[in-house]
Amino acid sequence: MKTSKLLTAVGALAALAVFPSGALAGSTPVRSPTGLSIQAPDAAASGAAAGAACTLTDPASGKLVYSSSYVHCYTPQQIAANYGVDVVQAQHKGEGQTIVLVDSYGSPTAATDLNTFYATFYKAQGYPAPDFEQVCSGKCHDYNNTAHGANGQSGPAAAAGWAGEANLDIEWAYAMAPAAHIVLLAVPPAETEGVQGLPNLFKAMSDAVDKYPSGTIFSQSFGVTEETFGGAAATQTAKFDAVYKKGNAKGDTFLASSGDDGSFGVSKTHRDTGSYDHPTVGWPASSPYVTAVGGTQLQSGWTWNPTSDIPFNSDGTPNMGYFGWTDGGNTEAVWNESWLPAASGGGPSLIYPRPSWQSSVASRIPGDHRGVPDVAWNAAVDGGVLVYTSFFPDVNRTGWHVYGGTSAASPQVAGVLALANQARKAAGKSPLGQVNPTLYAIGGSNAGAFRDIAPVTEGTAASGQLVDNQDWDYLGDGVPVQRDAVPGWPTTTGWDMTTGFGTPRAPALVAALVAAP
Repeated sequence: MKTSKLLTAVGALAALAVFPSGALAGSTPVRSPTGLSIQAPDAAASGAAAGAACTLTDPASGKLVYSSSYVHCYTPQQIAANYGVDVVQAQHKGEGQTIVLVDSYGSPTAATDLNTFYATFYKAQGYPAPDFEQVCSGKCHDYNNTAHGANGQSGPAAAAGWAGEANLDIEWAYAMAPAAHIVLLAVPPAETEGVQGLPNLFKAMSDAVDKYPSGTIFSQSFGVTEETFGGAAATQTAKFDAVYKKGNAKGDTFLASSGDDGSFGVSKTHRDTGSYDHPTVGWPASSPYVTAVGGTQLQSGWTWNPTSDIPFNSDGTPNMGYFGWTDGGNTEAVWNESWLPAASGGGPSLIYPRPSWQSSVASRIPGDHRGVPDVAWNAAVDGGVLVYTSFFPDVNRTGWHVYGGTSAASPQVAGVLALANQARKAAGKSPLGQVNPTLYAIGGSNAGAFRDIAPVTEGTAASGQLVDNQDWDYLGDGVPVQRDAVPGWPTTTGWDMTTGFGTPRAPALVAALVAAP
């Protein structure tokens, strides 16, 4: 089993760590129960040091509400500007579109937290207030987080992690398409590396396909290693794929996060502490009826400059030789942060043969199988997105936090596709539906629609070689990280199995999607 600071810290999936407000309380990032989003170590809000990596000031009070000395962050406006979403939003903000975010349990403070996000970043600009609903199956609102000593993966102990996942999804889908109808589809029990949660999730999604209008964009923040399904994988996944096919037939689009462990895969043996000795990919990202969204690290206004492979000193404080940066620059690299460790999921599927629309990239995929991911978006934690939470304050400080993971990437791409659907409707065209064939046609013919993610080397430490999705091992504070034994897949020019075609250049991509049949 790989040694990981992140995984051993939350191996029981029992908690978001308790961090006191006003001080850096620890160096441990917190992974959600999905394994697809990661909350950065909490940071001081009482005063920002000179040269802080991240600060946020409340626009109403002028008070500093978040700061970090070493983890960079982005506001919605910064992300929108980097991807050109602000250009599209000048004409289309998602009016008449629906985005469904699929999570277990949901968030008991989803609506109020989304409104705080809106008030902080959008209200003064005259943007529409959130059009939001949480559709909650069963008792997903009613879990009182019992993370103190609880160890269940599917019960109340996981509620805070799922709530963080939900807040991340709804706030950042809204950021991309602020006039869209945002739906949080919350379904217990939690999905883990067992598959007990999948039937309920897919029943709820099937009902949502029937309920919401044609052109609904679904973003899924859950995933399991393909091997979880065992020898009956093709039969079991076919039952769930039927929901995707039903949605595709009425014009709906499905996206999924490609995963946060690179090519490394955990197994369901011994409460997810087992692992595979070969590269794996996650499902549902591998389904050909789903658009898989991988991860990048956006470095806008700063450039990582590591001179050490020791992320944290022996006392747990951040080592600035690892986290150091220089001002300026605009780099986007494959997401592979050795300090977490975490990396963009991707690789060839074991379940699905290569679909015809991937024939143009067949030489990049071993054998004759589907390759993952299709596209990518910023998923970094150092360079993460700001998320407001107030749920379960006994275990998660009320206020602003920095999140990353491919669960940050998928809902943002969903928002961009909602803008494209609005533009298509204005042009008298039908919704995108199963968008993968169109994306591959665009990726092969329109170089301006995506930012190609090429290999990048930063600084002098091995961690700065951002060239693949091979995961790392964290061996302890004061000790250098090292590459995991499971090999990864290379990041290359053109399409690859770490970032797909790369990240959308929203104006060009939306224009190409509108021009498509």
